[in-house]
Amino acid sequence: MKLLKNRTVLGVVCIALSLIICFAITPLFNAAKENTTEIVRMKKDVKIGQEITEKDVEIVEVGAYNLPADVLKKSEDVVGKYVSSELLVGEYVLPNKISDTPASENAYLYNLTGEKRAISVTIPSFAGGLSGKLISGDIVSVIAVDYRESGETVVPDELQYVEVIAVTDKEGYDEDEVVVTADGEEEPDLPETVTLLVTPAQANILAELEADGEIHLSLVYRGTANNAQKFISAQENLFNELAEAEKSEEEKVEAPTTPTVSEPVPPDEILVENEEKNPVIDTVIIESEQETETAETEVTADGEPV
Repeated sequence: MKLLKNRTVLGVVCIALSLIICFAITPLFNAAKENTTEIVRMKKDVKIGQEITEKDVEIVEVGAYNLPADVLKKSEDVVGKYVSSELLVGEYVLPNKISDTPASENAYLYNLTGEKRAISVTIPSFAGGLSGKLISGDIVSVIAVDYRESGETVVPDELQYVEVIAVTDKEGYDEDEVVVTADGEEEPDLPETVTLLVTPAQANILAELEADGEIHLSLVYRGTANNAQKFISAQENLFNELAEAEKSEEEKVEAPTTPTVSEPVPPDEILVENEEKNPVIDTVIIESEQETETAETEVTADGEPV
């Protein structure tokens, strides 16, 4: 304590600390600031979902001090990737801003396995697309106006239950994307096309309707994925029945016919035969997810209702 009160000792300690700061700590700090490293920097603005090319980036040397530890330093780590968060010119690239696959709004196109196809059809009018209220996951029926120039408006057997995977406006944005104007306000836009998940046979019919007919979509079901799959299964069962009916018809045509005398067929058997030739899609009944309330009934002491 006495030493600390001595002015000479305090002076010596202060001088020693100053020398340590000037000749030891400060040079280390300056050396750290002067240390440089190469990083990847954006040369152009790249929007969400776009693929980064070699023309979009450059390798530059910058000070290593205070740089994020995970900043990308090699062009091969960036080129060929997709932007998941918009990158602006002059910005360095972090791993959380790029992805190996396109942005989530196109993810449904990367889930195709080859068994089914994705095809878009044009919505001819605001009402034709359920007034813009269709969303991904909906089950719809495709209504064909003047189907194959027959003058009838029908729902083709092959398009009774179809799954919606995207609804897109004229600018190419899906319905769950928000477009913001320069004023910072959301820009509403009406849906222009609907993308459906279909089999090759369904895709051919939709392409035909797109070229020659008028399409309307009616909503059948919106809810859980398990219930939606019941409708898709019913449609697949109808496909199998139609294929079997067509195959049996071909076998009847190819089989040699010999004149025979047969007894009259009862009317009820003719009805059954006609039903077999025209398969009908199964009716899907979905139980309500809401619990139903049971009504209470007052009873007397004998147990009879009042």
